[in-house]
Amino acid sequence: QVQLKESGGGSVQAGGSLRLSCAASIPYNNNYCMGWFRQAPGKEREGVATIYSGPPTRTYYIDSVKGRFTISQDNARNTLYLQMNSLNPEDTAVYYCAAFPSTGYCHTGAVFTYWGQGTPVTVSS
Repeated sequence: QVQLKESGGGSVQAGGSLRLSCAASIPYNNNYCMGWFRQAPGKEREGVATIYSGPPTRTYYIDSVKGRFTISQDNARNTLYLQMNSLNPEDTAVYYCAAFPSTGYCHTGAVFTYWGQGTPVTVSS
């Protein structure tokens, strides 16, 4: 049973940074696609970034966060991170960590099996 728990959300002013973490209990010998999603008030959930640590490691970002956000994992694949820089009010949302077992395909359009509870991020102007 995979369990995911996010942390690191909070309030920040525009231009600031936050780093989200996701503690993941994942079977050591299994490969998973992991991702960050977000849902802003009154909007549908959207995928933000994904990572597949094959090797090789492959990442994907939506256009609106490219160059500002970085997704990464620790070597043991126990923790997923999302470093968010140059935040703007449009980044305000609840951020979710998600995962599914994969042999290589890893994209926000995939069906993610496991989800965390979410951590809120508020960016004020």
